[in-house]
Amino acid sequence: MPTAFAPNETANGEFRVAITPDTAKRFVALGLTVLIERDAGVAAGFRNADYEAVGARVVDASAAADADLFFAVGPLAPAKVEGISPQAIVLSFVQGARNPDLVRALQARGVTTLAMELVPRITRAQAMDALSSQATVGGYKAMLLGATHLKKLCPLLMTAAGTVAPARVVVFGAGVAGLQAIATARRLGCVVEATDVRMAAKEQVESLGARFIDVPGSEDQEDAGGYAKEQSAEFLARQREEVAKRVAEADIVITTAQVPGRKAPVLVSAEMVASMRPGAVIVDMAVESGGNCALSELDQVVEREGVTIVGIANIPATVPRDASELYAKNVFNLVKLLIGEGGEIALDLEDEVIAGSLLTHAGEIRHARTAEAMAQESGA
Repeated sequence: MPTAFAPNETANGEFRVAITPDTAKRFVALGLTVLIERDAGVAAGFRNADYEAVGARVVDASAAADADLFFAVGPLAPAKVEGISPQAIVLSFVQGARNPDLVRALQARGVTTLAMELVPRITRAQAMDALSSQATVGGYKAMLLGATHLKKLCPLLMTAAGTVAPARVVVFGAGVAGLQAIATARRLGCVVEATDVRMAAKEQVESLGARFIDVPGSEDQEDAGGYAKEQSAEFLARQREEVAKRVAEADIVITTAQVPGRKAPVLVSAEMVASMRPGAVIVDMAVESGGNCALSELDQVVEREGVTIVGIANIPATVPRDASELYAKNVFNLVKLLIGEGGEIALDLEDEVIAGSLLTHAGEIRHARTAEAMAQESGA
């Protein structure tokens, strides 16, 4: 009977957990022994007793050494990898290009790692797509952060004392996070405009009641997987020129533009910040990968030129209960591919989801893009 283990997350500001009582119950039904480190779910609102009530065992951290499956939100501290069995399969966010020491530790330990950020974005894997589930949470909370720091109301209000104009919101990037930010802004009564390098996003933006800001050349900026390509300097210049006027008039700007494995493009320059109204807010969701705003500071809320710039990394972790519920279900759905008919672990390296998510296996780095990024980082 395979054993699954989820630890306390140790990263600063990480309040999510990889197994919830709901998924613990599902794992037990599959025939797994479920071990949860003591208090691992407390920050997300799940008590130790909640896990025990569904058949999981609450244990100390040392139990990780006995686990066949190790689930984390991650990325793990490299030193923590030493406590994992070399025969284990690890499922977590890794972000290998940003955490090469962690990848090397996983490789050296010999564990098999399925990186949640590498799950292919194909129809079959939608229920396993943790990037999308967490981006949904992040986009929602980003808009609420913008509204909280804004010095005016969001909706149009007609009062006996006069009319309150609606807040104007500009969203950079209309992926999952951007679309959720747009939808939330619209629910709050804001006037919303959005821009994206993918022309396919235009219909989605407009379906939410927002206006799409067209930028010449957008149709050429989407790859075969549906991700935004890294944009050329010429395109970024056109985009900045096109949206600069909207930014100057905006009350809230939310930026979500990221390129997998690359530094985030700077879309809001210091000059654009200076053009904004005093009391306006920028929420930079890409701050952890370098930031879309030139003046963002990692994990800081700062004021520049009278504009509040929110640079909180890992926004989904600020809504830990629902973020954990969604992430844990992504993990559960991926693990179902690893369990054979007899309840044993069966790693099918020919399965396109498993193969696409595979980062390390048998002492090798199996994901080509990560290996290439690490080689460049080390000067090889």
